[in-house]
Amino acid sequence: MTAAFTFPGQGSQAVGMGKALADAFPVARAVFDEVDAALGEKLTATIWDGPAETLQLTQNAQPALMAVSIATLRVLEAEAGFSVRRDAAFVAGHSLGEYSALAAADSLTISDTARLLRIRGLAMQKAVPVGVGAMAALLGLDYEAAVAVAEEAAQGEVCQAANDNGGGQVVVSGDKAAVDRAVEIAKTKGAKRAMLLPVSAPFHCKLMQPAADAMAEALAGVTIKAPAAPLVSNVLASAITDPDEIRRRLVEQVTGTVRWRESVAYMAGQGVTRFFEIGAGKVLTGLVKRIADGAVGVAVGGPNDIAAAKDALAAAKQA
Repeated sequence: MTAAFTFPGQGSQAVGMGKALADAFPVARAVFDEVDAALGEKLTATIWDGPAETLQLTQNAQPALMAVSIATLRVLEAEAGFSVRRDAAFVAGHSLGEYSALAAADSLTISDTARLLRIRGLAMQKAVPVGVGAMAALLGLDYEAAVAVAEEAAQGEVCQAANDNGGGQVVVSGDKAAVDRAVEIAKTKGAKRAMLLPVSAPFHCKLMQPAADAMAEALAGVTIKAPAAPLVSNVLASAITDPDEIRRRLVEQVTGTVRWRESVAYMAGQGVTRFFEIGAGKVLTGLVKRIADGAVGVAVGGPNDIAAAKDALAAAKQA
């Protein structure tokens, strides 16, 4: 198997995402209905009609992106013959996308995943008062250089690498003053650009420990099964299948670095040549091209993408 199924994270959301699939395919609509039922509200109305400010709230964006990813996968299964168990060498997701990957691999139910992501979003927002934390993208520095910038900027506060996205794109997270310092220091260390990100909380750093505690409690009450394809963990950048370890790593992920560059490199090193980004946007598809030489990224998010995805999967099987 030379294909990996990957799932996008926060920032890929857009009002209207998934609606064309739901209108065209009952299997997609059923996923949105299940998510609405699990949350006890019409999240679907926010996804499709907005307003954008409401969709962008962390507690909404996270389950919404998962819903779109799984709805898209259901259409791929029904219309293009996709099977996670048969066709995916690995599943992986960027931050919240790791939960989508587990739902895709039948490790978590859709309903449990929706509820977990609602809890996760609320807990991450609550962990740090608005304005206390910040995140910044450092462009043009490799990971080691970005870590050194974060360490120099900390000065007794929290500043750490949150996302190693690849292609010279590293995001740092922590106390706002420390992140502000990191932006200025990065400019003196050769960064092409360094800029604060419009986010509501400092994700994937030590300041998120209250959210990690909340997720430990929430995950303890949920059944996790061995996934149909190995999960490449954000915090390990390697594959795991044991349910207890998956649970543990999901907790660590809240405060730990999303090692996406290393995750993609690991999958490529294991023979993956095609990375299917299933859900909203094309962020991960763009990163694949920067990380793995010769790898093909295939973004699947709407009805017009299904035929091309079917052809790409057939090519992966022949490789």
